[in-house]
Amino acid sequence: MEPKILYEDSELIVVDKPSGLQVIEDRHAERETLTDWLRKKYPEFHIVHRIDRETSGVLAVARTQNAFEFLKKQFKNREVQKVYRAFVYGNLKDERGIIDKPIGSARGGLGPRSARTPYGTVRDAVTMYRLIKNTEGAAYVEIFPKTGRTHQIRVHFAAIQHPILCDKLYAPGRPMLLGFNRLALHALSLRLKHPNGKGMYFEAQLPQDFLSASQKFFAPER
Repeated sequence: MEPKILYEDSELIVVDKPSGLQVIEDRHAERETLTDWLRKKYPEFHIVHRIDRETSGVLAVARTQNAFEFLKKQFKNREVQKVYRAFVYGNLKDERGIIDKPIGSARGGLGPRSARTPYGTVRDAVTMYRLIKNTEGAAYVEIFPKTGRTHQIRVHFAAIQHPILCDKLYAPGRPMLLGFNRLALHALSLRLKHPNGKGMYFEAQLPQDFLSASQKFFAPER
């Protein structure tokens, strides 16, 4: 559950968050969170964006108020380029696709999100993807979210009938394929501007469960 520091200076920290580590504490948090871990190391920090507890991968954290405001503006203006990898149920027909579906609440309040029948506050959401490969019962995809809504990738792929493998919220009861026992979603990379104006790129290596699953896709045919 220990995050790996990918980059650090006086303004910015970038970590590779393991699956299972929650970013911010709430009433449901039973273990140490990323914010708990950061408090032990840094006198000041600000969470700029989040990824789900079961999602692994790259996450940027500001060390100063100035850096926080600078980075937050980039995310708000959709200037940050994010890339994810995922395994989804079923085979995708198209090599590339765009899911342009507004997202709201599934039940008019707290709980799951929905892009099929959204209620409450509904916000625009756009997700692009590239098919890497189909195999029996699943597809390996690279994903480029253009907006940053709560559970966006999970909700969008569920809306097109290809939910993320092992998503207990949006695909309950589905079989746990390819050896996964957690949400098969990984935040692969971030491209953003440092507060000093320099363009920067960060990548979190694929975790072992992703490597093992991908080997089944690309194993030589006999």
